[in-house]
Amino acid sequence: MGQTLTEKILSDHLVEGDLTPGEEIGIEIDQVLMQDTTGTMVWLQFEALDLDEAQTELAAQYCDHQTYQFDFKNTDDHRFLRSAAGTYGAHFSRPGNGICHNVHKENFAAPGKTLLGSDSHTPTPGGLGQLAIGAGGLDIAVAMGGGAYYVEMPEVVNVRLEGELPEWTSAKDVILEMLRRETVKGGVGKVFEYTGPGAESLTVPERTTITNMGTELGATSSIFETDEKTKDYLERQGRGDEYVELTADDDAEYADEIVIDLSDLEPLIACPSMPDKVVPVREVAGKKVEQVLVGSCTNGGYEDILPAAKMFEGREVAKHLEMIIAPGSKQAGEILAREGWTAEMMAAGVNVSEATCGPCIGIGHVPASDSISLRTFNRNFEGRSGIEDDNVYLCSPQVAAAAALEGEIIDPRDLADELDDLESPGIELPDEYDGAKTDLIYAEDAIDDDLIKGPNIGEVPLQDPLGADISGEALLKMEDNITTDHIIPATSDILKFRSNIERLSDFTLSRVDETFAQRAKEAGSGVLVAGENYGQGSSREHAAMCPMYLGIETVLAQSFARIHKANLFNFGIVPLAIDEETYEKLEQGDDVEIVDDVAAGVKSGQEEFTIRVNDDWEATTNLHASERERRILTAGGKLPLTKQQAEGGAAPADD
Repeated sequence: MGQTLTEKILSDHLVEGDLTPGEEIGIEIDQVLMQDTTGTMVWLQFEALDLDEAQTELAAQYCDHQTYQFDFKNTDDHRFLRSAAGTYGAHFSRPGNGICHNVHKENFAAPGKTLLGSDSHTPTPGGLGQLAIGAGGLDIAVAMGGGAYYVEMPEVVNVRLEGELPEWTSAKDVILEMLRRETVKGGVGKVFEYTGPGAESLTVPERTTITNMGTELGATSSIFETDEKTKDYLERQGRGDEYVELTADDDAEYADEIVIDLSDLEPLIACPSMPDKVVPVREVAGKKVEQVLVGSCTNGGYEDILPAAKMFEGREVAKHLEMIIAPGSKQAGEILAREGWTAEMMAAGVNVSEATCGPCIGIGHVPASDSISLRTFNRNFEGRSGIEDDNVYLCSPQVAAAAALEGEIIDPRDLADELDDLESPGIELPDEYDGAKTDLIYAEDAIDDDLIKGPNIGEVPLQDPLGADISGEALLKMEDNITTDHIIPATSDILKFRSNIERLSDFTLSRVDETFAQRAKEAGSGVLVAGENYGQGSSREHAAMCPMYLGIETVLAQSFARIHKANLFNFGIVPLAIDEETYEKLEQGDDVEIVDDVAAGVKSGQEEFTIRVNDDWEATTNLHASERERRILTAGGKLPLTKQQAEGGAAPADD
């Protein structure tokens, strides 16, 4: 039996386990990337592990979230990150150089390599045939130190693309169609492997739009086979020698197949406030829009902005509306400027932002109250834009530009009917990606050889080894699809404390209940209750670290998002699955006790644990954990376990 492309890459990097879906495997990691809001903790953990140098083929540190440096704490973080990169042998991308995924794609992503990143949209380079996976920071630190990365072997699903995209549609419509069909939970435990003649018709930038936003499906990763389009892109980037032909075997077997005929697609849009609430643009046409943004790591490339620029040429955006372009990288912005498109857009009334994550996480360009914002971003979770009651729609650059010109949501095909001289801009790559590299400090050119820590950079909090007893008040009961943005918001007033867990923990779950952190401190310990898909979204390990710091010992949820569940293990919080009946019966304020000896049960491989509620009723919960994850829990988290192993001590489960 032949192998899928995913299986081939995993086979080449396999160090433990076998490629049976659902079984835990350990793989060697070739490249790691960090961004500035997760990177500080990665390097502090790397330091705590007493490691001297990054052991992966390549490590890259980017500064893309806190680019505007509103506070000295942001700037101190960047200085610390630069010093860490210099000390431990990583490349460093200065603030303003661009978003990690975009800059990595341009400079370092390589077919057939494995990439682990401390950002959930790390799968972006899958469009280049790289198997890229998002993970928590502690997993990055261990992998960068030469350790294997462990993950459940995903099912590999073939997404067969047929036909070609019609005018006025784009790659964004492909991934929106996937979300419409599969939902934000449809990719959990899966890798989506894109094949077929339709895939071959797409350029690498179009492919990376799809793999980037595959994260919104909950997928472990997404990947395309490599071909002449891949080679052409790498050659334009001056990296043609890194091309490798990679395809699935003709007789490869997939867990499932999804067929999308690109020819049947039309302009789509995701309505507030979840990326899978997708409808044709015409269904919501006519709604007044007050803000439009084109950019982010999903649609921030030269190839994404150029279509909008062409649509603005010789025209003006609606007077009541703010139109912002946010390039994903300085390279993209520089090429647009050199070709005159930046001036053309400015003449049309467009504002141009620095290359940063910025508005995607609610830093800058926050929408007005009671207004609609159209964005080419990947997420529209409620409140993520920086205002709680936002109305954010997700769409392609063509749909966004059309709305900016019309002043309301409109299908660009209908706008073309109104404006006789408006033609579909299509997609176009520059002859050469010739942007300057001045904002990349390569490892061999490091300017620091010692760590520089400002006053806001704290220590990594550690959990005690798992005890026999877990009990406490159900401090908070939450609904389905609670995101890591709910658990630890990413707005500028909070983001600056990512290096200071003591202070950051004050904001834990504040978007669900602003009294939570104070109540947790007063209680000293407690339990969280949630519905399905708890912890979806960002890879930020702070969403596990801060609850741990506040004394949360277990989370009872109907299901967990992949990265967040791994982070819960990594910080010694026991993730227990409950059924719908138990979830409905549990109430906030209930006294919850795990009847069993927790430490002994976790250590011995016990799967079912009984909870007793208010000394009144009992229910069965389930711990779905590998032997390795059980060792992590028993030790109180991955950092204490790894330190113990590095010092020659036996893993707790082997005592």
